[in-house]
Amino acid sequence: MQPTLFTWALVVFGIITLAPLVAAQMSILIRPESQKTRDLLIGKNEDWRDKTHFKMAVGAAWADWLFFVPIFAAGTVGMLLGQSWGYVLFGAAGACSLYINVLLWFTEKAYVYPSRGPLKYFTYYWGFFVYWGALALAYSIVRISGIAL
Repeated sequence: MQPTLFTWALVVFGIITLAPLVAAQMSILIRPESQKTRDLLIGKNEDWRDKTHFKMAVGAAWADWLFFVPIFAAGTVGMLLGQSWGYVLFGAAGACSLYINVLLWFTEKAYVYPSRGPLKYFTYYWGFFVYWGALALAYSIVRISGIAL
């Protein structure tokens, strides 16, 4: 199950999409109440909508660093080494990304869409996470099935 050009493209797309988010989430874990954290996660000079919004952001940061980042990293390494378990983990990371970001795509729209507009909203603000998750999951299933793309 050697990696293909499509494998590398998905890895690069995943890293480009996820790296800024992972960095922002590290900020909330280190300095949860700082203005820099707020600027990174909710926008310049904006504040948390309420305690639930803040707690959700902290919980998501912990969940991503304890669960998502390790399976994405291990899956990427395993996949690039041509191991079937790498494709399974990469697909699991895609499923996680797809699941949470479809949820956020709808629940955050009232707050993010008006301030960012359709192009940013359907690309970096939720869009790329949904697209990458769907592609990573589908690609992993196809590769595990024995089909090379």
